Amino acid sequence: MDKPLGYWLMHLHNLLEEQFARTLADLGLSRRQWQALNFLSRGDATREELATALAHFSTDSGPDPLEGLTARGWAASTGGGAVALTEAGRATHLEASRRVEVSRATVLGGLTLDQYAETMRILSVMAGNVEADLARS
Repeated sequence: MDKPLGYWLMHLHNLLEEQFARTLADLGLSRRQWQALNFLSRGDATREELATALAHFSTDSGPDPLEGLTARGWAASTGGGAVALTEAGRATHLEASRRVEVSRATVLGGLTLDQYAETMRILSVMAGNVEADLARS
């Protein structure tokens, strides 16, 4: 463990991005599109609700993930400003979900549920410490 926390966080982030891209490449789904698809699988949402739900996943201003979903016929307007998955979107979500679960299992291989929970707790505390420090500045 001769490398600092920042190294491991960025290294893992980059590996996860690559793994995710490979996992869903043949479906033509980007990570942000997957996140939108997954959010909409829970029910209809407005564009604003979707944007709020996805805001913490990315800081880039890349293409609107909803546009990619609607262009493929995976999501459609329901009227009243809401968007919902189509039958094709639900089928794509089901297949993508299966693949994402396999990828997550690979990432967590060799860890107990308690180890994972403790890792999340520790990262949360570190983030809170930095947030508090930044708020003081």
